[in-house]
Amino acid sequence: MNRHTKGILNGAIASSSYGTNPLFALPLYAGGIGVNSVLFYRYFIAVIIYWLWLKFYKKISLKISVKELFPLFIMGIFFSFSSLTLFEAFKYIEPGIACTILFIYPVIVAVIMTLFFKEKITKTVIFAIILTSAGILLLYKGKPDADLNLHGVAVVLLSALLYALYIVGVKNIKIIKNIESAKLSFYVMLFGLLVYIVNLKFCTQLQILHNPVSWLLVTGLALFPTIISLETLTVSIKLIGSTNTAILGALEPLTAIFFGILFFNEQLTLRISIGVILILFGVFLIISKKFK
Repeated sequence: MNRHTKGILNGAIASSSYGTNPLFALPLYAGGIGVNSVLFYRYFIAVIIYWLWLKFYKKISLKISVKELFPLFIMGIFFSFSSLTLFEAFKYIEPGIACTILFIYPVIVAVIMTLFFKEKITKTVIFAIILTSAGILLLYKGKPDADLNLHGVAVVLLSALLYALYIVGVKNIKIIKNIESAKLSFYVMLFGLLVYIVNLKFCTQLQILHNPVSWLLVTGLALFPTIISLETLTVSIKLIGSTNTAILGALEPLTAIFFGILFFNEQLTLRISIGVILILFGVFLIISKKFK
């Protein structure tokens, strides 16, 4: 498998697995578990599983230099707050729609690369931004009888910005670029865990899980949208770049909407369908230019 194909495959797996967030998170919310507790268990279990895998199976050294410490900490904070804001948004808007709006992050990646890394902004990028913005406006009325909550939309857009900053940072921060993918993923999860330890007043406010189903759900969160998604995302960014990897996030909202309709009785209206198509088409315009 060549470098390009491997990068695309990893990017597709990353976006599909990240789109499973609502599948595992919403039942926990329904059971009364708060956002910070859910995410604490997600990251804590992920750190334990991933450490065991790296230590005893891959036998990778996790030593880092002092110079690497701060950039890794920043990457962990960006990724963790992206999760936190997305999960908060699930309280206000349908998860399928939230994950679709999150898909604006490839356009944000393109804009950041243009403004700060001297990538030339083209008519294609401008047209893509117009299309994705129009798509979000169409999603403004998610259900026939209720508008989308503006606060929820704002929270999702913040999540998209943080996710975009993470993707750009992995490819463009020199120190981060030279760190092995598995080691980078481990420390992003480890430092990301600190956010929820602090939010939960050093775990004094942590809600206890009392049944096997809840433990199964948080383990699913740790495996699919965390370990698998983060590891494959990092590999993809290093192989095919930030923008190309971001565009492959097209599978993410599709996965979330699929599970939303299948398990959570969400409605796929014509308006939502057109909005999704515009968003996907807009960001694919960017990738078509890149691949050419």
